[in-house]
Amino acid sequence: MARAKVAYVCGDCGVEHPKWQGQCSACGKWNTLREFTLQRATASPGASATGYSGTPPTVARLAEIETAALERMSTGMDELDRVLGGGFVPGSVVLIGGDPGAGKSTLLLQVAAAIARRAPMLYVSGEESLQQIADRARRLALPLDNLLVAAETRVEAVAELAQQHRPSVMVIDSIQVMHVESTGSVPGSVTQVRESAALLTRLAKQTLTTVILVGHVTKEGNLAGPKVLEHMIDCFVMLDSPAGTRFRTLRSQKNRFGAVNELGVFAMTETGMKEVANPSAIFLQRPKEMSPGSVVTVTWEGTRPLLVELQALVDESRSGYSRRIAVGLDPQRIGMHLAALHRHCGLSLTDQDVFANVVGGVRISETGADLATVLAVLSSFQNRVLPRNLVCFGELGLTGEVRAVPNGQERLREAQKHGFEQAIAPRANLTKTPVPGIEVKGVTSLAQTLEAIEALG
Repeated sequence: MARAKVAYVCGDCGVEHPKWQGQCSACGKWNTLREFTLQRATASPGASATGYSGTPPTVARLAEIETAALERMSTGMDELDRVLGGGFVPGSVVLIGGDPGAGKSTLLLQVAAAIARRAPMLYVSGEESLQQIADRARRLALPLDNLLVAAETRVEAVAELAQQHRPSVMVIDSIQVMHVESTGSVPGSVTQVRESAALLTRLAKQTLTTVILVGHVTKEGNLAGPKVLEHMIDCFVMLDSPAGTRFRTLRSQKNRFGAVNELGVFAMTETGMKEVANPSAIFLQRPKEMSPGSVVTVTWEGTRPLLVELQALVDESRSGYSRRIAVGLDPQRIGMHLAALHRHCGLSLTDQDVFANVVGGVRISETGADLATVLAVLSSFQNRVLPRNLVCFGELGLTGEVRAVPNGQERLREAQKHGFEQAIAPRANLTKTPVPGIEVKGVTSLAQTLEAIEALG
């Protein structure tokens, strides 16, 4: 008999090696290679010498292919529809990740119950029993009549259920516990996760069933499993649960059918996940008496503006070296801003510790918060309270210039809607038609920004 072929697969990155070695040559991790037996693929009857069988492949001119608008299915939640780009696309595969206890199963059970009232729906759980799912559904007061549920971990059995009941949407909770019987490895391994996702993805494309996969995350906050898993699916969203708050943020990190970096906000309550239609009002719960180091900015999340409060604390360094710590912001950009302050305004903070935080657990990845970060640092350093009705935004360059940011007028309208009467913004974002109800000071440099703050009194 022919000897079975053996491969060694890295448990972190999923790269295969022909022989065992202590360190993975792809990711550099040590002692992560595991031995797997590879099964020889058998040719189907009638296969040609080239390995292809059945109908030969065809090609077509791109101009001759007819396109049609995507018919989306609403999830029943506007915030989730926003993140997905308008709802579920038939035949797509959506991966949702998040920390344990973030509310992934709760959110998907609510969505499944809402969809089951108007379309066939199948909820497959590999981690909970049917009794646990029914108990949660009754606790959340969800309709139970039309929702089909199953407790199964074998992908082949899940495929049979999908062929039998023909659901429009199918939830797999979770992909890490699923396994393919023909693959000789334990559930949760790199090979099992990859093969299970590949089979479910092929099932979704062939039957036009929307498949929602639940994924675990590592202690570093990254999606567990091989990186190829994120490439196989169509949409990847992450559910974040900031510590000490009941609010959850859902952000898309990949979406073939919509915009990325869309943000949806939910609140975890006793009756399940509730949508937050006006997130700016949540993140702006400011005290009546303002303190130094606080300023409000308007960040742009996907397709809508969001008002958040930035706080900074500047204190004399007592450890011999100054610290730069940021939560929700890029610490490296803060170091660049402090260097620009010293170079262009003569303000040195080399002997000061600088701490910055975005209130509410929001993470800001765009550059529109640069100007607000600098003003918060200056406010704390000079022990000066900025006006409560002031909002600012803009990108700060290393040469000291204030650059324009996208959607400047929409940001100003959002600020005016929430009662802000003064704004400092890049002059390039100002138009001939001002936004009524808010006085905007246009600046082109960091020095002009400091002059504008002095003029506010």
